[in-house]
Amino acid sequence: MAGHSKWANIKRQKARVDAQKGKVFARISRAIIVAARQGVPDPEANFQLRTAIEKARAVGIPNDNIERAIAKGAGKLGTDGNELAEIRYEGYGPGGVAVLIEALTDNRNRTAADLRAAFSKQEGNLGETGCVGWMFKQTGIVTVIAPPDEEAFLEVLLEAGADSYEIVELEEATLAEVTTGVSQLEALSQVLKQQDYSVQEAELRWVPTNSLEITDPDQARRILKLMDALEDLDDVQSVTANFEMGDRLLAEMI
Repeated sequence: MAGHSKWANIKRQKARVDAQKGKVFARISRAIIVAARQGVPDPEANFQLRTAIEKARAVGIPNDNIERAIAKGAGKLGTDGNELAEIRYEGYGPGGVAVLIEALTDNRNRTAADLRAAFSKQEGNLGETGCVGWMFKQTGIVTVIAPPDEEAFLEVLLEAGADSYEIVELEEATLAEVTTGVSQLEALSQVLKQQDYSVQEAELRWVPTNSLEITDPDQARRILKLMDALEDLDDVQSVTANFEMGDRLLAEMI
């Protein structure tokens, strides 16, 4: 769940992703369809498509499924790809937490109704377009396996025009999340690959420009339930919120 600043939240997100592989497959397949539809259906000439394919392979989606999704996006297997629309929804969670949702849907009314129901169950509400979007900034994020020589890594980042980086400690690996401008994402990813750094992911991510610190356990529980409910919806691609939660409080929730 993007929008959390504690590494324990990242661990929690990755555990949920592993547990819901079927939903992940569907989301990434949809992303491939849309990427192929919006640009050329050639990953070498379409960065969005290439990164979607890399995500697909990272989670074990079979090549046949990937090729089928590309073909759908290119219009070679009917009109499924043309029916999907990218929509951004905005709302408020418990305590006024700002929530930004990206969806791919073939039925706007269904998606809006599902989101509205998820918000209302946790004392939140789906808002109008623009109600919280100004609290977030879209940013390019390249995730790599953290290098042993951090000083040399920093020199590469400075030359490549990166804005900043943070080390992320996970149980299975230590990662470095490198931040850059939206237009620089592809170039930064290529530079890091050329320098033999192990790039795990390159993506555009909405990052909150201000955050709310959550300290009340009941509010924390309702926020996490809301995030879970939103992420479980089939049409939802990503959910971002502007709250922070300490490790001790998070440990009580999971």
